Amino acid sequence: MGCALILVLVGMPRVALVLLWFTRHGYVAEAFEQSAVWPILGFLFLPTTTLAFAYSMNSLGAAGEMTSFGWLLTAIGLIVDLGLHGWGGRRAAWRGDD
Repeated sequence: MGCALILVLVGMPRVALVLLWFTRHGYVAEAFEQSAVWPILGFLFLPTTTLAFAYSMNSLGAAGEMTSFGWLLTAIGLIVDLGLHGWGGRRAAWRGDD
């Protein structure tokens, strides 16, 4: 049951990005004006950071401008993503699995 909960929690940012794409197609694309590569890479590797960045660019302050609070949210998203990626390795080292 614990593994299922972890899989659901890890997958939620990706589900949110997919739902955002279906409901408000341009929301993420407007945040990443230069190319479509960054949202795709964000979906694969840093989904929480991608969500935080898209929210910060579209909903905080003027459209297309990042506020200092937006940078803070994006940094928190990055910390969450990096914590999710690194937690499995620390857990295996703690248990003695190599």
